[in-house]
Amino acid sequence: MMDNKPEECSVCFNDYAENRLRPRTLPCGHTFCSQCIDNAIKNGQLTCPSCRAEHAATASTQFPINYAVEALVRKLKNIQLTTEEVVPAKPYEGSAKGISKTLRSMVQEQMSSISRLITSCEEVLSQLGEYRGQLGDWKTHHLQLQDRLYALVEQNKSAMKLLELEDTSVVDMTTQGEEGKTQLQAMLGSLNTVNTAQEVFMTINEVDQCNMEVENWLRKCQELFPDVKTVHTSVKVQETIREALEMMTTETGATADTVHLGDSASSIMNKVQEITGEIHQKQLTVEDLHRMREPVKRLVEAGRVLAVQEDQDGRRSARITLQDGQLYLHPLLRQPTPTHAHTLQESEVVGVLEPSCTLAFLDLGWAGSTRGRVTIRLTPDTPLARQFVLLCTGQRGHTYRNTKLLEVWDQGQPGEWVEGGDYESNDGEGGAPLLPDLQGQYRESGQAGAVWARWRPGDPRSAQFTITTRDRQDGYLWSHVFGDVVSGLDVVRAAVNHSDIREVTVVDCGVVLPL
Repeated sequence: MMDNKPEECSVCFNDYAENRLRPRTLPCGHTFCSQCIDNAIKNGQLTCPSCRAEHAATASTQFPINYAVEALVRKLKNIQLTTEEVVPAKPYEGSAKGISKTLRSMVQEQMSSISRLITSCEEVLSQLGEYRGQLGDWKTHHLQLQDRLYALVEQNKSAMKLLELEDTSVVDMTTQGEEGKTQLQAMLGSLNTVNTAQEVFMTINEVDQCNMEVENWLRKCQELFPDVKTVHTSVKVQETIREALEMMTTETGATADTVHLGDSASSIMNKVQEITGEIHQKQLTVEDLHRMREPVKRLVEAGRVLAVQEDQDGRRSARITLQDGQLYLHPLLRQPTPTHAHTLQESEVVGVLEPSCTLAFLDLGWAGSTRGRVTIRLTPDTPLARQFVLLCTGQRGHTYRNTKLLEVWDQGQPGEWVEGGDYESNDGEGGAPLLPDLQGQYRESGQAGAVWARWRPGDPRSAQFTITTRDRQDGYLWSHVFGDVVSGLDVVRAAVNHSDIREVTVVDCGVVLPL
């Protein structure tokens, strides 16, 4: 028969409590209060009131306390229900005739708790499945890296074999050379001691023979050493292995200590991304970028190296690209950061620019395509040049990117020039200065390729730029020259000859980073 009130002893019907009423479990599995157990012990024997099983016993204290029942009693006391009438069991409750509202409340609470746990289990199981997939990918990558490491080891062994062969050849030739030198020294002594004509002729013959052998040895040394294949292989293998080692984490065991996870309730995969993100961000420096070893070169070519800048509006990032052996920094834009991207601070990247030879670039395009790149060498330490760099890199938020060329002056005539750079309104009426004072020591020039500004104090269009496309022939010189086109002047001239100059756009811009 099922107990309707598990919180009370089925013999005395008292609720389990402290001291004499603590619940204790008999070996047969039934539970009663300590007092009823002591009362039932007769002559060292105890008969279970429920199943009539016989147990040897002298006192209730020899039976263990049922802590589960005690916990149930405490929980029931915390449930504040005033009525304890019996309600009929619902169909899904099995064969039970009825349980109290108190127990029904406990059942419902447990069912809710189990449902929440099931949902949590399903979520974590899904995360574990995803995490296991990630682990599988990593294991595959490790195997691929292991194969590449084995290949490097084999290359290293091959290089060492070549070096050993070369070293053996050098030892052999060294021995021959030392023997030849000894013979020459002996011949020198013999020539000093000859007394007759016959001795002279005999010694000279021996000297000629020795000289010929030594000359042959000298020629062979020049022909044999160094062995190009041996030296080239050794140097390349050393560089490749050294670069691979330099890109490895130097303190693998300490990595976990240096990564600090945020919210402990975050999902497993979010934590994985947080860890991998922190580790990836630690692997690249401006010095690595400057040295441009092969692993870094691959990252740049894959578009995974960005310069970033944080401000009150969030993060902006700039692409860093490699083209024809030149490293380019593009303007800062609000754009998504690629997965596993390596980021550098914009200020650190721009900090490597050499003020005396800063190169900026403008990519011009029209009719739906980019037509070419214009590279400009800026005059060092002039406000207009510094402003031009700011607008090519977007450090102050504004950039020449997507601005139009505005107007061509003296088209087809000597001194022809084209104007652009209105980052504000893109119609020639805007382009406010980014620096408070643009006065400085500027050059004058009337040559094609000069980059200058039609600037005067207080001009609200002082950020606009001008490029001369034909030499002047009247002796007049343009003032406020702050740069010269070093490549791509033909692109500017082609833009000038386009049917509508305002269809020509600066599709991209930036600066050249030194390598």
